[in-house]
Amino acid sequence: MIDGIAVIDKPSGMTSHDVVARVRRVLGTRRVGHAGTLDPMATGILVLGVGRATRLLGFLTGSTKTYRTTIRLGIATSTDDAGGVVTAHAPDMSLVTADRIAAHIAKLTGVINQVPSSVSAIKVDGRRAHAMIRAGQEVTLPARPVTVYRFDVHEIAEAEVSVVETGILPVSTTDTSASAISVVDVVATVECSAGTYVRALARDLGDGLGVGGHVLALRREKSGHFDHGVTLEDFAVDPQLLSMASAVRGEMEIITIEDVDSVIHGRVLTGNIQGDVAALVNEQGDLLAIVEPDNGRMRYRAVFAGPGDQ
Repeated sequence: MIDGIAVIDKPSGMTSHDVVARVRRVLGTRRVGHAGTLDPMATGILVLGVGRATRLLGFLTGSTKTYRTTIRLGIATSTDDAGGVVTAHAPDMSLVTADRIAAHIAKLTGVINQVPSSVSAIKVDGRRAHAMIRAGQEVTLPARPVTVYRFDVHEIAEAEVSVVETGILPVSTTDTSASAISVVDVVATVECSAGTYVRALARDLGDGLGVGGHVLALRREKSGHFDHGVTLEDFAVDPQLLSMASAVRGEMEIITIEDVDSVIHGRVLTGNIQGDVAALVNEQGDLLAIVEPDNGRMRYRAVFAGPGDQ
């Protein structure tokens, strides 16, 4: 049985499920899942669980995420990113200044109530919101609290795009007949809680400034403590997996247990846990179980230990 964590640097143009399917073929197993969806246009860190490690993914999806993004102000799209249809553009960008951008970003930092993008993977009555949108249904998602720990601007640049029948595309130096409109591109780093949509931040920043906005580019630079991934091409050549114990280090408290037999048989263990969950490992460092605090005891959330761990 193959168990472990793969950290893939997802390329643009692939869905997270496409990456899962590729890893399944490389490893010859169906038991592969991912922690935290990345949009097809997005690139960067995608954490996958293989074998028994798929049961770890629920404990990794809640980790803080860090993104590098380019937000285009002045154009709104149906998906809040560059993959959607242009729904509006601002005729005047003269009031979009660095000071006003900073003031509105401040309103989007900290604990905020965010309405997710309507084309997100959130389920409504058992169906994905994006699937309902594609089917022509209207979807209204409720706001929910998320945390934006930092929203740091690195660059603000004016640009021009041309309006053509198929939408708004970069100005062509040979197309002098196309009318051009002004936009402002903001390059920023966003560190946020799980469940935060950078697309929605771009939309809300643009709406706050009165000009519309969408994500032009997005890269996940960090997911929890994972900050380096391998390409699918490299993984196909050398499909290395992190151990389950390595995957949880940096994500939760690690407690070494001598009485492995009690864990294998689910016997009650006493002890205090610092956070919401902790990982139990044997003296060799192998993951035995994930536990949570329960009045001075450890309640099992997931048990991985077997006779070979004794």
